[in-house]
Amino acid sequence: MPKRMIRNLLEGRVLVTASKETTVRVACRLMTERRIGALLVVENNRIAGIFTERDALNKILSAGLDPDTTQLGQVMASNPQTITADKPLSYALYMMAEGGFRHVPVVDAEGVPVGMVSARDALGQDMVDLEREIRHQQELETAIGY
Repeated sequence: MPKRMIRNLLEGRVLVTASKETTVRVACRLMTERRIGALLVVENNRIAGIFTERDALNKILSAGLDPDTTQLGQVMASNPQTITADKPLSYALYMMAEGGFRHVPVVDAEGVPVGMVSARDALGQDMVDLEREIRHQQELETAIGY
């Protein structure tokens, strides 16, 4: 079985980022619109942190913080582990398993963010096809009025 390389996974993807000053509500809307589970917090073209769905749940909702006034800089995970695009996806998955997280930012040789990989990427095309079919089914049900 050939190794799936991170650089191949990133082809055609747009990196979604936010600033430390972005509110949690704006970040969550962006994540919902882009259908992603995490976004990078970037400052001066460098990764300052990462904000994930888990952060929204554990650091905002459970803690009773106001998502309209809480900024990402207050709740993001600072200085996340990163990986370069020339590595196999299996390296990133190992990092996730060891670190207990689901997303790894991808950087170039100079440390500039270029993408993000997630545990979901390991599921491959089968998962993408299944998700597409589920969305299609939901659209049909909505059109019919279920």
